[in-house]
Amino acid sequence: MFTKQLELPKIFLVIFTAVFLAACSEGGSDEANGETASGDGETDYPTQSIEVMVPAGAGGDTDLNSRITAKYLEEELGETLVVTNVGGSGGTTGINEFLSKEADGHNVLTYHNAMLVNNIYGISDIAYEDFQYAGMGILDQSNTFLVSSEAEFDDLESFIAYAQENPGEVDVATEIGAMTHLQLLEFEQKADVDLNIVDAGGASEKITALLGGRVDVVPTSLGLVQDYLESGDFESLGVIAEERLEGAPDIPTFEEQGVDMSIDKVFYRAFAEDTPQEVVDKFSEALENVVENEDFQEEISNSWLTPTYLDSDETVEKLKEIDEQYREVYDNSDQ
Repeated sequence: MFTKQLELPKIFLVIFTAVFLAACSEGGSDEANGETASGDGETDYPTQSIEVMVPAGAGGDTDLNSRITAKYLEEELGETLVVTNVGGSGGTTGINEFLSKEADGHNVLTYHNAMLVNNIYGISDIAYEDFQYAGMGILDQSNTFLVSSEAEFDDLESFIAYAQENPGEVDVATEIGAMTHLQLLEFEQKADVDLNIVDAGGASEKITALLGGRVDVVPTSLGLVQDYLESGDFESLGVIAEERLEGAPDIPTFEEQGVDMSIDKVFYRAFAEDTPQEVVDKFSEALENVVENEDFQEEISNSWLTPTYLDSDETVEKLKEIDEQYREVYDNSDQ
């Protein structure tokens, strides 16, 4: 009888120990992932600085936009955002490095349409479906063809005429695997021209090539070349958009000049697939707040960009739409 009275407390001790260890294990799981979850499903993320992977060289529009946005995100998230540039292979090198890092939300990718091009060209097997998206914060509709002020042509009509009279002789700079390459293929199809498309490297290298007279045309964004336009060194042949830009009302669209082309370059923030959903949601909320910030809007608009927020689902839908458009252009090309 005495022995039986001792067994019952032992049973309770075993049960209590098991429950305690299980609770410790669950709590430790969140800490191991770099986050601390509260009882109501919220998260203390971020708990350390966040690395922003820009899979392009410094000085380009991707780099510039990432740094501007990061500055405002720091105010929302309360942690430092460190921008890291890793160029190469049209962005594939940087994306692969990003995917090799821990998926705890303290590594975020910021990029644009070029990821779609890499997949279409077979440069990378990474697709837009392979990520979770915090959303889109910037829309660039200022894509243009840039020429020297000493060029043989000063508008789109004279450029097309010259290219048709001199097939294969107009040197146009791009980076193989970049969205500008596919953009040029579409232009060739719609303007019925044959261009000599050359790989001149990233954004700054292409501008240098144009300055040095090594190429005739550079596809780029207006915001990157404002100083050259204002100095008269370069001229824009038009914006590849449905409407003229509010900040550049004197520059006509391609459509006005007879070429039915329109390009939306979307700058998004993405995480690895297995990043905790509550982390993605918190970053998405911060991004939305940044886009609504009037100071951010003014700073971005000064570069002829449009501050535009799309949530995760809307971003995926937009990328799907662009991907389908690009695949049609690629299928109709000689590539």
